Order: sequence, then structure tokens, then C-alpha cells
Amino acid sequence: MTHDTRLTPLAASLPASVPFVGPETQERARNAPFKARLGANESAFGPSPKAIAAMQASVADVWQYADPESHDLRQALADNHGISPDNIMVGEGIDTLLGLIVRLYVGQGDPVVTSAGAYPTFNYHVASFGGDLHAVPYAGDFEDPERLIATAKTKNAKLIYFANPDNPMGSWHDASTVERMISAVPDGCLLVLDEAYIELAPDGTAPRLNTDDPRVIRMRTFSKAHGMAGARVGYAIGHADVISGFNKVRNHFGMNRIAQIGALAALADQDWLAHVTTQVAKARDRIAAIAYDNGLTPLPSATNFVTVECGRDGDFARKVLAYLIDAGIFVRMPFVAPHDRCIRISCGTPDQLDAFEKALPSALLKAMER
Repeated sequence: MTHDTRLTPLAASLPASVPFVGPETQERARNAPFKARLGANESAFGPSPKAIAAMQASVADVWQYADPESHDLRQALADNHGISPDNIMVGEGIDTLLGLIVRLYVGQGDPVVTSAGAYPTFNYHVASFGGDLHAVPYAGDFEDPERLIATAKTKNAKLIYFANPDNPMGSWHDASTVERMISAVPDGCLLVLDEAYIELAPDGTAPRLNTDDPRVIRMRTFSKAHGMAGARVGYAIGHADVISGFNKVRNHFGMNRIAQIGALAALADQDWLAHVTTQVAKARDRIAAIAYDNGLTPLPSATNFVTVECGRDGDFARKVLAYLIDAGIFVRMPFVAPHDRCIRISCGTPDQLDAFEKALPSALLKAMER
């Protein structure tokens, strides 16, 4: 088979792939729906009822384009965080914003630093712009801020990607550790601090917002705690000069009008956010109890999922995952050793976790027999 010779050499060199296989793809392959959707770190508890009502009320006006400046949402976010709207950029989820950051800062051969096994969509963007990715090992189950910084200095990196709390392990560093990392970012480098799960983390995890510091850009989302993953609403917080760079390359009409309205209502409903964080904490405890009951070890989590050690190597964990999927339980696992000894379970409703609890013993038994 010949490839399309009209592609750029870089594009022609890339695999035609995506970082994740969606649950819908897997359902089509198995010709059956999943009983429990516990793999994508979505919020099974849903969005704020007020957000749902606001989006429903706005459907008739979907003939209108969205405000290309996301003015109302940026102003509300600024008020919420006590900063200026000039320090906020709204985009179609963190994934899109990550792609724009890479486009702005990374050219062919430019070095970029991340952690081995961290969020793969960032790596996907770096590859698509020809960056030279350097992966730093975790320190146990934690991303290693000191080694990330040291590697960035050695490689003269343009970007450092660091998630706190971390996906896929659920681990986290306290604010003082992250602040030390920010202060050590070398000249000419930008720290991309992914805080997708920050609303679900313990107090003292997020550093204070300092929008005068051009060395860091912080990524937030409505996909996790706010339960709006399908709406695709994320935002970046940073120095005004860094934020203004997005206007050079972003899709100005990329935001969904209904999603903007829903996010605005979700942000205003702090009672619902508190309800979700309570439900997530209960679900984390339930997943941990299920793991212990089956002789497995749950890792501490500051996210809306729990990473569970299966007690053996990656091949064994992959068998457990495959048998869970066969039983109609959609879960995922870390990609890179040694973390691939684990599976990762999203916080679900009681019914979803009942289904997981029922399926897990059989999956483990079958994996041991093979």
C-alpha cells in the first residue's frame, strides 16, 4: 500500500493512531454494551442539574456561533480564581489546549520533557509537531519533579509536562513541592502543569495562583469534577503574555456555544461540586475495599479513579483487564512498566461498582489459570 505523497515528510512518518481506544469502539468490537463504564475517568455522577437545565434552554439558539472570546465564561472563571480574564484561555478541553501549546513552542527537533507513562495525549501532540521527547522515570508511583527539572536543564527543553494529581497513578505532590519545581524551571522553558483533577485533591495540593510568573501554565477542565467530559471545556491559567499566544493559532470558533453556557452554570453551582467530591471519595473507598477483599492493593488517590496493583507483572494485569472487559466492565490500565502491573478503576455509581465487584473475582481466577 502506498502512502499519500501529498503529506509532509513529518506527517507521512507518523502512525495513523490515537492514544486511547474508546469504549464505544470496544463495544462495537464485542457487539455488546458495557455494564459498567469505569475506564475513562468520566464523572458517573453527571453534571450539575443547573448546568443541564441551562444547556437544554440554550438548544434553540444553537444556530448562533459561540462567542469566540468565551467572554462570559472567562470572566466568571477570573472572578472564581481572583485573577484577570487576561490570564485565562478557554478551549475545547485540555487536550486541545495542550496541542496548541506544543504548536506554539515546539518545532522540529526541539526537546520536550515528560514522565515515562504519563498522559499520552501530550506525547501525541509533541510527535505531531516533530518534537524530541525525553521521558523521565517515575520515582516509585510518583512523577519526579526534581528529575524532570534536571532533565529539562540538561536537554535545554522547551516544555516540561507534569500532572498533579497524576494520571494514571492517582498520586500527588503538595503545593510546596510544586512551587519549588516552578521556581526551578530553567530559562527558555515552560512548565505545563496539568491540574485536571485538582478539585478532587486534598487541600494543600494546588499552589497559589501567581499569574505574574511566565514559567508555568496551568491546565484545568470541566471534564472531571464538573462531569462535562462530552462538552469539551478546558481552560489554561497563566501569565497574560503566555495566554495571548493562544490567539495566534487557536480555532476561534472551536468552542461549542451550548458547552460554554453549561460550564458557566456548572461553575456557579458549588453545592453540586461539593456533592460530587463527596461521592467520589465514597467511591474511592468502595474500590479500595473491593481490591482488598480480592487480595489486591489499591494505591492512594487524589483523583476520580483508583489504581490497583494486581500483585504480579504487566502480563498478568493485562489478562485481568481483558477478562473484566469480556465480563462487560470497561476499565483501563497504565501503559508503561512497572506501572502496568496495575489496573485503573474510575469512580462509579454504586450499581457500576456492584458490577465490578461481581466480575473481579472471576477475572482474577481466569488470569491465574492462564
